[in-house]
Amino acid sequence: MKALKVIDKLIEKNWTISFAESCTGGLLAATFVEVPNASKVFNESFVTYSDESKIVRLGVNKETIEKHTVYSKEVADEMAINVAKTTNSNVGIGISGIAGPSGGTIDNPVGTVYISIVVNNKLYSYKEYYEKQTRNEVRNSTVEFVINKLDELI
Repeated sequence: MKALKVIDKLIEKNWTISFAESCTGGLLAATFVEVPNASKVFNESFVTYSDESKIVRLGVNKETIEKHTVYSKEVADEMAINVAKTTNSNVGIGISGIAGPSGGTIDNPVGTVYISIVVNNKLYSYKEYYEKQTRNEVRNSTVEFVINKLDELI
């Protein structure tokens, strides 16, 4: 399991990790806590599903949401940066997207997910599109993508 490999790398570096999830609804955090020794590296997790919770809990700027929409690189970036800072973690993840089956737009169709990863203050941003996947397939694909990226970046 790749999450085990990521956790082992975090333990080896004595780093911590925290998550700010929206469309994945805590699935990334749940995937990590299934792994033995996750408690050695996993600080905190936020499931900020509403715009208001992103603003209040994570410090995402209301203006960022208004200008770019909640489904944007900019919002995911702020989620990742702020969760890392708030929790004093080496690694912070921000995820915002549209798992469906409704809610998509021309610019952001259902299956579009923005993923931002902060590793020791360095920001990496990704836009993934999971075409023709069910809601839970989008969520699972996103978690798999994040774990693979963490394996590369750590």
